[in-house]
Amino acid sequence: MSISNNPDEAQPMRIEDMPGATKKPRRKRKPSTKVDSAVEVQEVSTPKMTSPAKAKPADIDVQSAQDIIFAANPGPQEDFLASSEQEVLYGGAAGGGKSYAMVADPVRYFNNGQSRGLLVRRSTEELRELISVSKQLYPRAIPGIKFMERDKTWVAPSGATLWMSYLDRDDDVMRYQGQAFNWIGLDELTQWPTPFAWNYMRSRLRSTSASKLPLYMRATTNPGGPGHHWVKSMFIDPAPANTSFSATNEHGDVIQWPKGHTREGEPLFKRRFIPANLFNNPYLSEDGMYEANLLSMPEHQRRQLLDGDWSVSEGAAFTEFNPKHHVVEPFTIPHDWAKFRACDYGYGSMTAVLWFAVAPSEQIVIYRELYCSKVTASDLADRILEAERGEKIRYGVLDSSLWHNRGDTGPSLAEQMILKGCRWRPSDRSRGSRMAGKNEIHRRLQVDEFTGEPRIVFFNTCRNLVSELPSLPLDKNNLEDVDTKSPIDHGYDALRYGLMTRPRSSLFDYDPALQRSGFQASDSVFGY
Repeated sequence: MSISNNPDEAQPMRIEDMPGATKKPRRKRKPSTKVDSAVEVQEVSTPKMTSPAKAKPADIDVQSAQDIIFAANPGPQEDFLASSEQEVLYGGAAGGGKSYAMVADPVRYFNNGQSRGLLVRRSTEELRELISVSKQLYPRAIPGIKFMERDKTWVAPSGATLWMSYLDRDDDVMRYQGQAFNWIGLDELTQWPTPFAWNYMRSRLRSTSASKLPLYMRATTNPGGPGHHWVKSMFIDPAPANTSFSATNEHGDVIQWPKGHTREGEPLFKRRFIPANLFNNPYLSEDGMYEANLLSMPEHQRRQLLDGDWSVSEGAAFTEFNPKHHVVEPFTIPHDWAKFRACDYGYGSMTAVLWFAVAPSEQIVIYRELYCSKVTASDLADRILEAERGEKIRYGVLDSSLWHNRGDTGPSLAEQMILKGCRWRPSDRSRGSRMAGKNEIHRRLQVDEFTGEPRIVFFNTCRNLVSELPSLPLDKNNLEDVDTKSPIDHGYDALRYGLMTRPRSSLFDYDPALQRSGFQASDSVFGY
């Protein structure tokens, strides 16, 4: 009998359904263990909501599992990479790992496609070292990063860029006009003779609020070089090393938000100097060879490169100046010590006024300074008298050229101050006086072999003079004199004028009215 697969056709009758047949009890069917193919497909296509428990794998030791491309040296290098101040200078001595720190710092922003960085040296030749270091680090640390040789630019997969360029002359800042960077680095900052490049590049530091990128300027350098003095004044002198401080201008005043601003009177931003030396870098200091090379150098270079000493500069006139010996904490000047002042005046340039005290041991103490510019002689007299209120100043010595009448019929600049009650005597500007004055400063800076004390010391509050004196360069055409074209010789001239008055403590034990030796004023009104 054939069985049709057509459901409409009649099906054969089962035995139990025939008439008179006894109906057998049906057996209960056991559930089939076979899975219907349609159901099986459905189960495969639908993920199960539960999964069997699995043993938790051991924690991964990330430090040992990953390939560490660069790890900062503990100490100054870590501090530099973690610093939050807007402007930071890293360096001091040679061998502190400055180049690697500078190249590693902008990497943190390479995941942000809006990051734009700029790293510059003064010349393209000097830039090669940084490019070489970056080629060792970046391709291994950031897979997919590319270096555009023609543009000297790194381009990260995110779109972030780091332009490695140069800035030689002041006119070269025009290369960056109209551009914006959230990170700017200047390597070997003292190679720039003036702060013009650094200050201008600050104007290129900007980003949108949407990018959430901070704004940073970073620099590295050693002491010495043509820009030694301005870098020292900007980063070293305002505060102790590794201390955050409010940024100051060229006169030492804190740069603040202007009047009328919602943040009026607040500091604009912070700076910090992070010193480092050879012994902070174990990769160079362990075998001692590099240290031996630095120890073999002339003293002033050794102090700069091995000790990171900012108190000496190459070609300086007074290399014997040492803050450890010549700079002291302020103390109360005894009332019986003789006091006098000296001044080198300038209106367009800087005016420097120094106050001297003579100890019984004949040691000179410079205990106060006043630096200013664009101040008339009459107003300067008011400032001086205000500073001296309550003090007994024996005399003052002023640049003798201020007694000259330059074609006018009125009182000279010196006479204008004297009429205010600020009395002066003219300085010695005779032939040979400059050389004699310089020699006297050398003599005073010497440490007495019997007492162990120098013949002159400076309060550490005299920041300008303490900064300028060790940086003052020699005249290349006359090694017996300082460079008269140097912009930092005003304090030196005032110091020279004062020391050449031959101050002696014993001279002031007498009543000046009865004194028959030493200086005698020929005019009781004008004081000369």
